Amino acid sequence: MRKVRREEILDPSTYERSREEVRAAVLQAKARRRVHVGGVLTFLFENTATIRYQIQEMVRAERITRDEDVRHELDTYNELLGGPGELGVSLLIEIAEPEERDRRLREWLQLPEHLYLLLPSGEKVRAAYDPRQVGTDRLSSVQYLKFDVRGEAPVAIGCDLPAFTVETRLDEAQREALAADLKAGG
Repeated sequence: MRKVRREEILDPSTYERSREEVRAAVLQAKARRRVHVGGVLTFLFENTATIRYQIQEMVRAERITRDEDVRHELDTYNELLGGPGELGVSLLIEIAEPEERDRRLREWLQLPEHLYLLLPSGEKVRAAYDPRQVGTDRLSSVQYLKFDVRGEAPVAIGCDLPAFTVETRLDEAQREALAADLKAGG
């Protein structure tokens, strides 16, 4: 996936003038890259446009103008993108009730290693993740994952954690969006 470059990030005042148009386009792109699984997991497949938007919003919110600070945001957010043949994913564990959320995040410590993308061949590709996202007794409700799909758009996403086994098929628009991201590099 192509990383966001410094010259693509607008200064806050210039960005403000086009923000609504950019936001509308990114929300449309995210809609095709958002997959809900099991009623509590939301997978957002990131691409260059979604990450550029996140960086731009951070620069706007924090009023970042120093070049080294913008570059820090670029380095941080570009890490969320997959490399060649990979898909980068932001996973949100969305459980509204605080006590239930806390219980599940404690029970699901092994969740990241049980997540997969299903390729058209039937092969399950497991998530790569940073172990620092998993505490000693509790999982973070936001996870950043990468899947090495070797350039092939998946047909489903799932979890085979013994206490939570679920799989969701990707629709045609989702598969096409991911295939385009993999082909274009972002």
